[in-house]
Amino acid sequence: MMQADTIRSLIEAGLPGAQVQVFGDDGAHFEAVVIAEQFQGQTLVKRHQQVYACLGERMREEIHALQLRTLSPSEVAGRP
Repeated sequence: MMQADTIRSLIEAGLPGAQVQVFGDDGAHFEAVVIAEQFQGQTLVKRHQQVYACLGERMREEIHALQLRTLSPSEVAGRP
């Protein structure tokens, strides 16, 4: 059974410097907010692909659903 803290650690390892919050307590369905400089200028699809790459095979086997909100630091600050 997957834990939210494990998902957070995997994303942080794959996106150094990212701020990550992961919610979900049923072991299979999660929601994550990821703020990363790497997202600047990237499309939503590319951002999600970067997060999925951090999780690898776990997305197919252990994580049944992951709702993502991906932002760059400038978007959080209200700048384009």
